[in-house]
Amino acid sequence: MAAASLCLFGAAEQDDAKALPDGPGKEIVAKACIDCHGAANFRKKRLSEDEWWEQVADMVARGAKATEREQTAVVAYLAQNFGKNSKVDMNSAPISEILVVLGFTASDSQAIVAYRADYGSFKEWHDLLKVPGVDARKVEDKKELMAF
Repeated sequence: MAAASLCLFGAAEQDDAKALPDGPGKEIVAKACIDCHGAANFRKKRLSEDEWWEQVADMVARGAKATEREQTAVVAYLAQNFGKNSKVDMNSAPISEILVVLGFTASDSQAIVAYRADYGSFKEWHDLLKVPGVDARKVEDKKELMAF
């Protein structure tokens, strides 16, 4: 039973890593960060580069394994994809990121992720209006904070 739990945990980590936005540093973030906690921990934050440096330094002080070069790549990736002005990638964002960063309700966030799983990627913000039950006004109000 313990082996099955570890296999499921490993699969969840892989899914978490695959859902990260593509770009330089993604593999290092998956290796250095997701081993200890899921991507939702950092996906729902929007921090400056200096704040990301503080977070990475704290994780390394707690035992995260990353060389200085890897730390630099992690910070660059996080600042690029989850920085102060970063948009929410509506094709990879988990429920928690949509909920916290965009301020959608839990049911709207769940509906968006479920719709995406059933029907595929969104091409533009108008596509979100096809999701049953999602507040159209909220979608339009937050469209500038979304990426596709």
